[in-house]
Amino acid sequence: MEFDFLSPVDDVIIEYIKGLSSQHLGSKVSFHTDKEFPDLDQIKVAVVGVLENRGNPKAFEAVNLNAVRKELYSLFPGNWQSAIADLGDIYPGNSLEDTYFALQKVAAKLIRKGVIPVIIGGSQDLTYPLYRAYDSLEQMVNLVAIDSKFDFGKQEDGITSDSYLSKIVLDEPNNLFNYCNIGYQTYFNSQEEIDLIEKLYFDAYRLGEISNNIALSEPVFRDADIVCVDLTAVKSSDSGNLINFIPNGFNGKEICSLTRYAGISDKVSSFGVFNHNNTKEEAVLMAQVIWYFMEGINFRSNEYPFGTKDNYLKYIVPLENEELVFYKSNKTDRWWIEINFFSGQHNKLKKNTLLPCSHEEYLSACNHEIPERWWKAQRKNCL
Repeated sequence: MEFDFLSPVDDVIIEYIKGLSSQHLGSKVSFHTDKEFPDLDQIKVAVVGVLENRGNPKAFEAVNLNAVRKELYSLFPGNWQSAIADLGDIYPGNSLEDTYFALQKVAAKLIRKGVIPVIIGGSQDLTYPLYRAYDSLEQMVNLVAIDSKFDFGKQEDGITSDSYLSKIVLDEPNNLFNYCNIGYQTYFNSQEEIDLIEKLYFDAYRLGEISNNIALSEPVFRDADIVCVDLTAVKSSDSGNLINFIPNGFNGKEICSLTRYAGISDKVSSFGVFNHNNTKEEAVLMAQVIWYFMEGINFRSNEYPFGTKDNYLKYIVPLENEELVFYKSNKTDRWWIEINFFSGQHNKLKKNTLLPCSHEEYLSACNHEIPERWWKAQRKNCL
């Protein structure tokens, strides 16, 4: 029933795929056509286009993803094991809310089946229905946005690509446990918004911080359920977006590295790339961003959640009033810190007591510095 919202992949793309060699990615993807629908029991990753941009006040033409698909499927895959399907497109409904409803239902169905939806195209307010897709799963959600802005907006503006986060924070049921912004640029965000991020114990990393040390983002993605990419976080000289000129932002290599981190995360279960401006130049970058996310999925270590702690080294760091417990994976050398949630609060989170962290945070704890990541998680638990 949910997949009735999906229209088949354009015949132009199907004909284009037929002209590719057997080594190209397109020849290894199952497509939703007029004649058949992929068997999702055999699929790990599903591409879904959403041709909706009414939430973006700057959009001036309909979304067309044919150039993105051509660029993506003409790339060569690595030594990948995860099966991929392209389920076609969700067309704009009579109202914006109709499109949201369709995307929420499709994404929820895929996530329940263990299929990772890769949502492409459209405006970034589509992150909201993607978040709402987790309502039926009855779990708290961690959202990571690669974006130059926080997208709080004003409540009276309604939901747009610049204000969807306000709706996520305010609407019931409130399943959002943590939001993290990667790559914000201070001059695009008011001091009031920056203060609000701190007040809500959310996380935010400036563009310069991540550009100087991109590995800072790895633990963030490791704890994410949803990752969304706003393509305006990439500077125009690398994205080809000359319609809305962006002098500063991530370069092509950095944005691809970030999305590969997102793919490697064992926890990330949905991914979106939004605010595509329909140009062929940006389609090239968008295709590579998606490719790197898929590459990451195929290199997942499947070490979390812990099945057994036999493959981890436990480190106990005594502080004056606390005892911090760290775990280090023997398989990947990645680190976690233990969080003790109080009984009776955040019942949905009782089993999630390990928070990804870095080796540097362990070293800081050894120097009697409590990691900010740990402190914020404990504060949220007390709210």
